[in-house]
Amino acid sequence: MDKTLTEERVDLGSYDEKFYAVVGRGDENVKFFSKFFDVRIVPRGTELVIKGEEDKVRNFLNFLNAVLKRLQHEQLTAQEVRQYAKEFLKSTEAYELEQQEGRTEEELEEEVILITHRKKAIVPKTKTQKVYVDAIKRNDIVFGIGPAGTGKTYLAMAMALAHLKEGKVNKIILTRPAVEAGEKLGFLPGTIAEKVHPYLTPLYDALYDMVDYDKANYMLERNVIEIAPLAFMRGRTLNDAFIILDEAQNATREQMKMFLTRIGFGSKAVITGDITQIDLPKKRDSGLVEALEVLKGIEGIEFVFFNQEDVVRHPIVAKIINAYEEYEKRKQSSGQAEKEEGKKEGA
Repeated sequence: MDKTLTEERVDLGSYDEKFYAVVGRGDENVKFFSKFFDVRIVPRGTELVIKGEEDKVRNFLNFLNAVLKRLQHEQLTAQEVRQYAKEFLKSTEAYELEQQEGRTEEELEEEVILITHRKKAIVPKTKTQKVYVDAIKRNDIVFGIGPAGTGKTYLAMAMALAHLKEGKVNKIILTRPAVEAGEKLGFLPGTIAEKVHPYLTPLYDALYDMVDYDKANYMLERNVIEIAPLAFMRGRTLNDAFIILDEAQNATREQMKMFLTRIGFGSKAVITGDITQIDLPKKRDSGLVEALEVLKGIEGIEFVFFNQEDVVRHPIVAKIINAYEEYEKRKQSSGQAEKEEGKKEGA
């Protein structure tokens, strides 16, 4: 569900010299606030235009009102106002989450993967996410395995865009099995991109969340970012590319081997999936499950496993995942007990 976006305007013209304590020289505080509160702040004369998600804009306005009240009774420098912003955020839920992970503000700044077009800093939010990002930095192939909502795909996209921006790769390739269509995409209308688009929606969502819509479409049109159904990857050699294979649990054994052997010089691949959500027919084994056994111990390949504690969506999502896992365990235990009982009766 999309978050509500809003825009607010605050005129600081009546605050005279206090105006500069808030915005800073050369609008330095405005830039700091934009990143720190994850909102877009546009200074227009003595007026500030604040845009962004409703709760984040409200959070910044609460801070602004608080600091303006302080300025009525005491003098603060621009640097002291920035320090007060940090103190103000100590009471917010986001700050508490970061503190629980045991990371200082300086460490968090170093962990920034990418600054989005909305001035949002993307950083790993859990210890496993940090392990995942570090694994991608030092390995050619990384498997991110775990439940939905743990940030596997989102962080992979952020790392891909960061590599592209830094010139470490020349293009990004996004691919995913199209299980529901039986891989027979040729019978569907439209281009390859249009045919596979429904299966790549999570990757598109992540892309448009990080890159301006027009810029993203420009890169797609120029094939700087390429979408390719897994079935169409055969016969290619992918050099100087950052490749993301999403929903890899639905890749067959043959497809997984084919994909992994496409990786060329200067390329990096991230394979994400959830081995508890395999949609393949029962007669076909998952290539992701097999890869766990075949590839373990190979230098340059790393597996990172997420669990419900790494879910960074709504808190209830973690509870739902946990409930299903407990249900499956009870179901398996019950099935095993019935088998044992059947053996006794047949004896």
